[in-house]
Amino acid sequence: MKTYLVTGGAGFIGSNFIHYMFKKHQDIHIINLDKLTYAGNLENLKKVENNPNYTFVKGDICDKKLVEGLFKKYDIDYVVNFAAESHVDRSIREPELFAKTNVVGTVTLLNVAKTAWEAESGFKEGKKYLQVSTDEVYGSLGKEGYFMETTPLDPHSPYSSSKASADFMVKAFYDTYKMPINITRCSNNYGPYQFPEKLIPLMINNCLGKKPLPVYGDGLNIRDWLYVEDHCKAIDMVLESGRLGQVYNVGGHNERNNLYIIKTIISYVHDNVDSTVDESLIKHVEDRKGHDRRYGIDPEKIKNELGWYPETSFEIGIVKTIKWYFDNKDWMKNLTSGAYEEYYKKYYKM
Repeated sequence: MKTYLVTGGAGFIGSNFIHYMFKKHQDIHIINLDKLTYAGNLENLKKVENNPNYTFVKGDICDKKLVEGLFKKYDIDYVVNFAAESHVDRSIREPELFAKTNVVGTVTLLNVAKTAWEAESGFKEGKKYLQVSTDEVYGSLGKEGYFMETTPLDPHSPYSSSKASADFMVKAFYDTYKMPINITRCSNNYGPYQFPEKLIPLMINNCLGKKPLPVYGDGLNIRDWLYVEDHCKAIDMVLESGRLGQVYNVGGHNERNNLYIIKTIISYVHDNVDSTVDESLIKHVEDRKGHDRRYGIDPEKIKNELGWYPETSFEIGIVKTIKWYFDNKDWMKNLTSGAYEEYYKKYYKM
């Protein structure tokens, strides 16, 4: 039985990854280490919380003694590091928090895993550390071209700078120690369980409450959108078959600007849920500082080497996502009401 240490597993992508892995694999044990900051939500994992092959541990990846204890207690085969402060707006206000979690936390995980996995002849077979990164480390694109794994890193926000710094540390552990690692850099994810500070769930939630839909600047900033389950599949494939020391870009080939995304959500809600919701809710606000104009990922490397490709078109994925949020209004309400804090304290006796 393979044992996975998944950090940040109560967050958006981490929880989707845990669900995906249990659906695909029968003989695995997943340890979910999560600090349960505002974006960590144990309700995301209610379907697996009684699975005997699932273990939740509340804690910080910066806590070296805690992480060492997990490696001593369990024979960990894979570390998948989702744990990160991830919202650009928050990084502009609190850059030191992002440096601590995203950089120091990553180095802590690397050091502990390195010590546990080292053997006389190098590293034990079948071990791997995978760093889940972002296309934002590459900076901003013009109207043409795509980010490739060879594109120089040029981050512009404290968030993307902290992720780029972490990537360099992961690379250094491979270059210096030949530690078995991979780095994946994904485009913008969307789907179930995403905290409602991000664009798509924020707009869906605001449509629910008929609140203004804030749009930075002219709303024409372009992102490549990736359905979260497709991303989870890519991570699993890189863990199993990715060449050691390699970076793999994971993109959806679904470039859309923010205004298009918002109008798509409005149109679906207007036609299927509430006809009083319309584009009059859109409110343009002052643009975000250092707002990158366009991201676009070239996923040819992971396609050619591992056979991965994005299975979910944006037109299908956005409808699935909107339906999920409307079918799970209590989930959204709990996040915004504080009821969730009482739930996890009761369930985990904290």
